[in-house]
Amino acid sequence: MLPKTYSPQVTAFIPLFYIGWSDAVLGPSELTLIQSKINDFTWINKTDKKLLLSWMNPTNPPSSDLYEQWASSMQASAPKMEAEGRHSLVDLGIEMAKIRSKKQTWLTQDVIEALKSLEAKIGVVSMELHSEILTQQQVKEAKKALNTSKINVKGLQHILDDDYIEIRENVFKILHDPMFNLETIRNKEDYREQVLKWVHLLAEQGYGALHLPKEFGGKDDMGAYAAVFETLGYHDLSLVVKFGVQFGLWGGSVLWLGTEKHHKKYLNEIGTMKLPGCFAMTETGHGSNVRNCETTATYDPASDEIIVHSPSLSSGKDYIGNAAAHGEMASVFAQLIVDGKNHGVHAILVDIRNKKGVIASGVKIEDCAYKLGLNGVDNGRIWFDQVRVPRFNLLNRFGNIDEQGVYSSPIEKESKRFFTMLGTLVGGRMCVPRAGLSAAKASLTIAIRYALKRRQFGDKNQEELLIMDYPSHQRRLMPRLAKAYALDFALTYLTKRFSTRKEEDMREIETLAAGLKSVATWYTTDTIQECREACGGKGYLAENRFADFKADSDIFTTFEGDNTVLMQLVAKGVLGDFNEEIVGGGFLGMINFASERFMATIREKNFVNTNNTNEGHLKNSAFQLDAFVYRERDLMVSVGQRLRKFIKQGIPSYQAFLRCQNHLLEVAHAYVDRVILEQFLAQIEACEDPALQKTLKMLCDLYALHTIEANKGWYLEQGCLSGSKTRAIRRVVDKLCKQTRNDAFALVEAFGIPDACLAAPIAVF
Repeated sequence: MLPKTYSPQVTAFIPLFYIGWSDAVLGPSELTLIQSKINDFTWINKTDKKLLLSWMNPTNPPSSDLYEQWASSMQASAPKMEAEGRHSLVDLGIEMAKIRSKKQTWLTQDVIEALKSLEAKIGVVSMELHSEILTQQQVKEAKKALNTSKINVKGLQHILDDDYIEIRENVFKILHDPMFNLETIRNKEDYREQVLKWVHLLAEQGYGALHLPKEFGGKDDMGAYAAVFETLGYHDLSLVVKFGVQFGLWGGSVLWLGTEKHHKKYLNEIGTMKLPGCFAMTETGHGSNVRNCETTATYDPASDEIIVHSPSLSSGKDYIGNAAAHGEMASVFAQLIVDGKNHGVHAILVDIRNKKGVIASGVKIEDCAYKLGLNGVDNGRIWFDQVRVPRFNLLNRFGNIDEQGVYSSPIEKESKRFFTMLGTLVGGRMCVPRAGLSAAKASLTIAIRYALKRRQFGDKNQEELLIMDYPSHQRRLMPRLAKAYALDFALTYLTKRFSTRKEEDMREIETLAAGLKSVATWYTTDTIQECREACGGKGYLAENRFADFKADSDIFTTFEGDNTVLMQLVAKGVLGDFNEEIVGGGFLGMINFASERFMATIREKNFVNTNNTNEGHLKNSAFQLDAFVYRERDLMVSVGQRLRKFIKQGIPSYQAFLRCQNHLLEVAHAYVDRVILEQFLAQIEACEDPALQKTLKMLCDLYALHTIEANKGWYLEQGCLSGSKTRAIRRVVDKLCKQTRNDAFALVEAFGIPDACLAAPIAVF
């Protein structure tokens, strides 16, 4: 029983405090909210306020004895409440107060409304547990509903295809041509020649030049080029990479780093595949650290030539596509030295072999030979021994040597010049994840189609269950299916940003491209593996495509930049923007940020969001986005504070960075997750078909809640979510997986992948 010293006013609060302490913790923002409300209530005297506030000390929570007293008192009072209708905790508290004293002059309607308002803000959750029991009749009905969906597949496909429906359809038509028939070719020389033939065929169709200026045979349409690149990913990834090396990297380097004279001389031949070339940036000793590459390009004023040289074995250009067999020229990235001064990394065009395949004098090429995958791509290593090229061959958009041998640049600072140069080549990081996503989509299509046919186990004397009807199987595939849609929309957004970019947007676009490339290619690796396992032994057969998808896409996590290194760049970019937001805004910026963070803390850490397990709340887009934003901002603030502390202690900035490296990676992941969710929500809002909008919302809910679930450890540590809420999220994710399963066939059909591209026997109906 409760102590007699408890007033009716104090007693009325007991149910709220009981539930509030049910997870044994009250965060600072919860405390602030409740304390402020109690202090504002004029109908509570100072003694009672002191007692209530004493129950809110997180370092000295209510004892187990006191907690049991509250529980027994509530249990004793509950039966006295009216049986009909649904009662709140405030109703229970008022009933307990009435039992304690018949005099209730303090209990006005305003007081009741104030208590109920507090309860609503605290967000007390129902402790009821729900379980769904599938009856035998429901099982029969579920079986009848297999492979049926009311989804408008074509309408959904048009959303995914965005502005390039026609060109994707045309590419698929070309891929249906017998010359593009897929077959297993294990001999790398034969495979390379097949891929080379395919690239020539695509060049003839004009697809390689789509992103080039119109005056050089192109369409000046980067979006169309990316759509082709992505579509080819359903067919053969060696073709995708060869296509990207030739037109995206080699052609892109001439387009974006060269000037008009280079464009006129080379772009048409590059776009038509008459001049196959290489993008020679990576070195054996300096893979990701391009800025410190060893290859030199020294200007010789006597001959007006540039001497390209590899000073060591480790300075060899490594893993260069088109180098081992087919490339005739390379964009070689080297330290440009003029009059004894090193002006940093620039790109120089160097002939590496002639039309007959004879390797140029002073050039040494080694074949990288067989790789884990992508054996249709002729990767090689290149060294240069004092190779002389005309001054004309310097791609001089950002650094020029004039006729007098004087170096000049429109960007004076070397570091800024270097990053500006690399930024123009972000198209590769934009396209690679799109091809990887295509491989993941194809894998999901194969695995889901198979799961809708394959039966295993079941009740005695009953037909065996489809493996897709097992909740564990739904858990394996449905969240990944939802994320495929999420990444599709985010990558489309990135492509549009890049296609319509302005100079002032490039830093943000580079950060976004690095982050999405990393997250999307990690997703590809994970999804293909899960799909393979979901198909058991059938998935292990080469004929069902997973072997090639796995082997060929695995390099994407380190191709176009190692993902972990890229995510560090993302974190630096995000923190740079964050610093400008705070510091650049001066005193007002600091005030606005402090206010924003305070409101976010109140919003995220009050009981409404911490403990609210209502399904409608969990599916609320505002809650989901708030959770993503809060994680990103909190991680940014905390890592910023850590870095500042280390630097103030006199620790060199690079060492401070290393100490925070793992923390910085978490910032990058949180940033990318938030962007992906924002673009999913934007797509839902833009959808004009209510039925399709509902489908997209289901997938978005699954993506968002599954992501929160995957990061529940962080949310629990921060006190943003309670254990009861993370359990509720898990239950909703399970439910969404079941709902998505009912539309799974239609959802993968919306990818629009022809059977000829899938080419997997287990996926054929």
